[in-house]
Amino acid sequence: MKLATKLIHAGQHPDPSTGAVMTPVYLTSTYAQEFPDQHKGYDYSRAGNPTRKALEDNLAAIENGKFGFAFSSGMGAVDAILKCLKPGDEVIATNDLYGGTYRLFSQTFAAYGIKFHFVSFDDMDAVAQLVNPNTKMIWIETPTNPTLKIIDIEACGNLSKQHGLILVADNTFASPWLQNPLDLGADVVMHSATKYLGGHSDLIMGALITSDETLAEQIFFNQKSTGATPGPMDCFLALRGIKTLHLRMQAHEKNAAAIVDMLVSHPRVGKVFYPGLESHPGHEIAKRQMRGFGGMVSFELKPEFVGDSQRLMTRTKVFTLAESLGGVESLISHPASMTHASIPREIREKSGVTDGLIRMSVGVEDGEDLVADLKQALEG
Repeated sequence: MKLATKLIHAGQHPDPSTGAVMTPVYLTSTYAQEFPDQHKGYDYSRAGNPTRKALEDNLAAIENGKFGFAFSSGMGAVDAILKCLKPGDEVIATNDLYGGTYRLFSQTFAAYGIKFHFVSFDDMDAVAQLVNPNTKMIWIETPTNPTLKIIDIEACGNLSKQHGLILVADNTFASPWLQNPLDLGADVVMHSATKYLGGHSDLIMGALITSDETLAEQIFFNQKSTGATPGPMDCFLALRGIKTLHLRMQAHEKNAAAIVDMLVSHPRVGKVFYPGLESHPGHEIAKRQMRGFGGMVSFELKPEFVGDSQRLMTRTKVFTLAESLGGVESLISHPASMTHASIPREIREKSGVTDGLIRMSVGVEDGEDLVADLKQALEG
């Protein structure tokens, strides 16, 4: 089955009692049992809900995995997979990653005795040198948030398998339409489903997908035990959003390409970060492991205009100044003071998150309107 078909049909079946084509929203906390511990597969909605099950089956299918798990937020998903570790374990993570992930690693799990190494994955030999008997996990984002670096998933998969490590790939920026990390050697795929999967800025949700049965058992235990599970209405919204992922991603990418073309030639723009550019350091890897380059674009103004960066973001009329990404509407943000503010300045600047960096989630509006909006903001 092709991916566009799986997005719409995987995990979806007409309701047996009514024939409803859309998965019903099962607003129930508990389920009648025929005899103690004998039921129809559900006993309490924290452990399982039919609407959530349909979503989780869909998530597994679209990432070419066997087991899918939905969470009440992306951070709930990150928390669940990190709880598969124990004190004394070590994690090698990319140094360019979402600020909330960095905060959870460095301030929450580090306090429980898990050690994190935040490094660039440009040099895989340097990454390999960090592996030691305590290393248990490699954590990557690709493209990274917010500088859109590209990490070679296959190379990371080879390294993790060589040493028996768990490779987790945050696939939020690419989405399953552009990239499937499990096919490239990852053990677990993580999504902030709030973003491209939901696609309409109307839900908060996270997801984990794996084909490893042992990891799946651990993730389910953590999901059920700690309770970071989404409600059925959010699961319904996520299922509805996923059905149009392929259509939206094509529009996101088309508009992003038009904006990049304008930015690279604009006299006030210094650097443009987009893996679709041949000048991007990760362009060749992106062509190999992705089916497109996505709708995320970051850029910096030239040094003499950097002081205008934040003011520029208040001048857009179609782009909305807001956190998050992946919705149908275009958003513009300042990572250093918004999404990545929890990372100390010296650390975020070392990974390229400068005060002059501007991140855009390019939506599906008319591309000419988006280009014109950015032009007037730049020239104002």
